[in-house]
Amino acid sequence: MRPTAPDPADAEAWNAYLAEGNAKQARKRVAADALLRDPSGRVLLVNPTYKPGWDLPGGMAEANEAPEDAVGRELSEELGLTVVLRGLLVVDWVAPHGPWDDQIAFVFDGGTLPQDRAEGLRPTDDELSQVAFLTAGEAGTRLRGRIRRRFEAAVRALGAGRPLYLRDGVPVA
Repeated sequence: MRPTAPDPADAEAWNAYLAEGNAKQARKRVAADALLRDPSGRVLLVNPTYKPGWDLPGGMAEANEAPEDAVGRELSEELGLTVVLRGLLVVDWVAPHGPWDDQIAFVFDGGTLPQDRAEGLRPTDDELSQVAFLTAGEAGTRLRGRIRRRFEAAVRALGAGRPLYLRDGVPVA
C-alpha cells in the first residue's frame, strides 16, 4: 500500500514512505560563493591551496546546510569575515565531470567591504594562500573555464538587478 497523504492515524507508514523516497532520490553537491567588492568596485578573488587556480570566496555546503549559510560559514572560516548577503546573483547547474557527480553552485552578492576591512583582508586558515581585489577584467584572466563564466554572469546579474540561471556556466534562456 502506498500512502498518498499525511494521515495522522498512520504517521508511521507515511514517514516510512517518505524515508524510502528520500533514500532513492539523487543528492546534489552544493557550492556557494560570494561576489565581494572594495569601495573602488574591484572584486575579491582567493587562491585556494587545495586546487589549482583562483576562485571566488566561498565553498562547499555541508550536509543539510543552506547555501547562504554555507557561504557565510566559509567566509568566516577562511577570511574572518561576517557579511550580510544582498541577494542571489547566479544559480549554476554543473554537469558531472571527472570523478564528480553533478553540482548546484550559487553566487550571492556580498556587497562592498569598507576600505579598511578590504585593505587588511588576509586568509585566516590554510585553505587559502592569497587574496586579491582585482578589476573585473583582471579577475577574468585569473579565473578558469566554468568559474570564469560563472563570475562574468554574476557581474552581469549584479548590473541587471536580477539573478541568472546557468548550465555549466552558460546562461539558459
